[in-house]
Amino acid sequence: MSLSINTKRYLWLVPVALSLAASMALANERGNSAAAREGAALNCMANASPNARCRQALTKPIGGDEAQTRIHDERSFQVGNVAFDGSAAGLSAAVQAANRYYGTYDGLQGEAAYTVEIPQDWNGKLVMWTRGYGGEGATLNRVVPSATFRNAVLGAGYAWAASSYSANFYDVRAAIEDTNKLALEFTDYVARDWSAVYDEPSQRLIVGVSMGGHTAAAAVERETLISAKYPVAYDGAAPLCQAEQYQFDWLGDYNRVAQHLAGFGDAPYEDFQSYLPAILGTLFQSVSGSNAWLPAPGAGERLQDVATILTGGERPIFRDFGYRIGTWQGAVLGTGGRDGSINGILARDAYDNTDREYRWTTGEITAEEIAFNEQISRVAADSNPNPIQPEGVRWLPQVQGDFSVPVLTMHTLGDFYVPFRHQQLYREGALVNGNADLLVQRAIRAPSHCDFSASEITTAVNDLFAWVNEGVVPGGDEVLDPAVVAADDYGCQFTNNTGSAGRGALPACP
Repeated sequence: MSLSINTKRYLWLVPVALSLAASMALANERGNSAAAREGAALNCMANASPNARCRQALTKPIGGDEAQTRIHDERSFQVGNVAFDGSAAGLSAAVQAANRYYGTYDGLQGEAAYTVEIPQDWNGKLVMWTRGYGGEGATLNRVVPSATFRNAVLGAGYAWAASSYSANFYDVRAAIEDTNKLALEFTDYVARDWSAVYDEPSQRLIVGVSMGGHTAAAAVERETLISAKYPVAYDGAAPLCQAEQYQFDWLGDYNRVAQHLAGFGDAPYEDFQSYLPAILGTLFQSVSGSNAWLPAPGAGERLQDVATILTGGERPIFRDFGYRIGTWQGAVLGTGGRDGSINGILARDAYDNTDREYRWTTGEITAEEIAFNEQISRVAADSNPNPIQPEGVRWLPQVQGDFSVPVLTMHTLGDFYVPFRHQQLYREGALVNGNADLLVQRAIRAPSHCDFSASEITTAVNDLFAWVNEGVVPGGDEVLDPAVVAADDYGCQFTNNTGSAGRGALPACP
């Protein structure tokens, strides 16, 4: 990489550093706790170029702890096919005529694949696309976004680039660092591999779905800007149907509540899969046929009530449609019995429900709910399970709602797997950090995970471009007012069924 790119990499950190330094000033004076050390490290990095010296305290044992190692560091991955073309159905003339480049580069945990598409009339601006969860296999497949996304991006004169990441599993750390490195160096790779010369992008945006939404949201967080090995000053972000750290609370909570309601509360949680068939038989009328995933009277209905509250409260589409999608029930229940290390992404157990209050009613808590909360199994997290790392972002990067660029999100109301609750937590964080005016959120009346229509994707992409380039703030939905969210017409404003699938049975907007 040229010296000029390296120089640009850190110059923009100055205003971020000043902001973060003020907020972390007290942390440097507090004891020897993990939190104090994290505060000291961030404070140090906020006042100097990111380097290992600033994180030195974090690599020492805390209260007798030894340095953490994790299973994921021992995993290895190989890049598969990297080629792609413009022959996919539904591609516009601009996409078909575009220049396409692909290859490999050195990522955080090994080799990663890159894909790049640049229109003939490139405006010099770049959108980074971040893929969702890639499973647990050893092969890293090249990433190409949907025809809808490609049409919208190239139709506006933008180029896009995407990384396979250098690891599978829920590795958002690799996702951020590998995506950022590609955002900074893609012109070098294209010149090296294809002898094609382009100027550095004049603007960088980041857009992703699901785990890729987590990646996009975390990439613009202040902590990431300070701690990343490859920091990028994105000019805007669109984390769509995004997960974040609450995702693993939800997975652990739903399965433990199901276990308890089905009468297995005293059974070892790690044996969850062995008694899952009995749980299903107790809590659901059936898992196939016309009654598939309908709650059984009593305990099954209670489970649905608890799940509704845990996932964002009463809202259209969720109970009658999203909750009954077997694919996503299976995905959530399939995590039952796992520890809180997120399948080896962390070295320690991060799940903690010691202070969780499980409810199936609203208003004042009932005596029955109090009894339930006293009886359900409680689990405490290990100490400091997700520390700041000696180099780069955390193993599980955090989404705190602490950003300084335009952010546009969308989330389907029926999503059972990565629930709408993520949007409410994002809004709460933005309010705490004083940047709620930079967050626009849209509720979409669809039942599944990331189940957006072509029209909704196209509109969101173009609205993000207009916001970043012209200052036109797009419209959005209220996500925190329970009465608004529960209304029959909630989500109608930005739902557009043109180019959608599977929405024919949904209730029409009033």
